[in-house]
Amino acid sequence: MKLSVNLNKIALLRNSRGGHQPDLEYFAKKALDEGIIGLTVHPRPDERHIKHSDLELIRSITDQYKKEFNIEGNPLEGESKQYIGFMEIIRKHKPTQTTLVPDSTSQITSDHGWEITEVNNLDLTNQVRANSKRCSIFVDADLDLDSLTNKDINAIEIYTGPYAQAVLENDNKQIEIEVEKIKNLSSKAKEFGLRVNAGHDLNLENLPGLRKLDLIDEVSIGHAIITQSLIDGFSSTIKKYLEVTNG
Repeated sequence: MKLSVNLNKIALLRNSRGGHQPDLEYFAKKALDEGIIGLTVHPRPDERHIKHSDLELIRSITDQYKKEFNIEGNPLEGESKQYIGFMEIIRKHKPTQTTLVPDSTSQITSDHGWEITEVNNLDLTNQVRANSKRCSIFVDADLDLDSLTNKDINAIEIYTGPYAQAVLENDNKQIEIEVEKIKNLSSKAKEFGLRVNAGHDLNLENLPGLRKLDLIDEVSIGHAIITQSLIDGFSSTIKKYLEVTNG
């Protein structure tokens, strides 16, 4: 299991005050120096955290380190006054991985996955594959993957919010249910030759339960890392997460 660090919260802190602190470039390089697989961002139309103007810098940093660049977003979000449109972002910056999420513009965070019919009818996925090594879809753990017909999809990211909530509540029965869902979907995805990613509310407490499945290729974590960094420091926190994800 590899770790990609999401930079959104660092950008959110910067934007809350204006100016350039905390410095996105510094923390991006600091994370990569620890040996993570790459960096993740979700440039939303309202630019509440990552701005379009940040993307060229992050792309250059991942190129410099020869690491992966993962851009998340809704492919149906078009151009607006301060937003060039998600697909234009992908065409311009050509990330290693594009993760498609069904978020509305006003959503605080990604909290549900695509329906299989929506995925099969996403005509823009061929354009994603033309500009990214991987086209990943954000899905719930109970997705019926047998019904997937969109051949442009070569990765999934499993929404782990319900699993994380079960761990938080120490609900062992629900933990078993959620882990079984994740295990079944991951196994099916592997049968189809798909890369398996996971994300949402993952932290040092709940990651071990997924790590032992030995089915998940990558986790993308931002909020929990920044929260833990307030206690332990950024580099120390990245090291702790790598200890868990690397096994």
